[in-house]
Amino acid sequence: MQEPSNTISGRPPKLLDQVRDKIRLKHYSIRTEQAYTDWIKRYILYFGKRHPRERGAPEVERFLTHLAVNGRVSASTQNQARCALLFLYKEVLAVELPWLDNVEQAKAPKRLPVVLNREEIQAILSRLNGVHWLIASLLYGTGMRIMECLRLRVQDVDMKRREILIRDGKGAKDRVTMLPVSLVQHDRMG
Repeated sequence: MQEPSNTISGRPPKLLDQVRDKIRLKHYSIRTEQAYTDWIKRYILYFGKRHPRERGAPEVERFLTHLAVNGRVSASTQNQARCALLFLYKEVLAVELPWLDNVEQAKAPKRLPVVLNREEIQAILSRLNGVHWLIASLLYGTGMRIMECLRLRVQDVDMKRREILIRDGKGAKDRVTMLPVSLVQHDRMG
């Protein structure tokens, strides 16, 4: 693991470097690292660049309420910000925050997610070629996540057994998924 550059000079690492180090130690995804550090930056800027150690639960509640009321963020976005701040306080600063009961909650959407039927999927796939077709087909046919698909290596595909080994997936776990027969027999890469 790469050490923060300011550790060499004898100064303690900066707060965001400490956050990144702790996230990497816990094997969180790079996307989680980016999201958490962005939310922590926004939190620090919201309170005029004052160190979070000088703040506590009331300020976290105020920030999260501000996101819902003034920022009009979705419930999942507000929850992501809450998780980032709880991670900061618990894992990095070693400060336990009391349960955040006074936070104005963002409204959860009432609409159902859109699920495409077979004809719609075929219409999309028929307009793609090469790598784009392969990625979309793998996502649809195997249930892989986007980053899992993009990190896929040739040696992780077993054509005989029609399996794909997904290495270091969510939760830093390996898993096996099936390789659809239609992808083995199809020639859309040209």
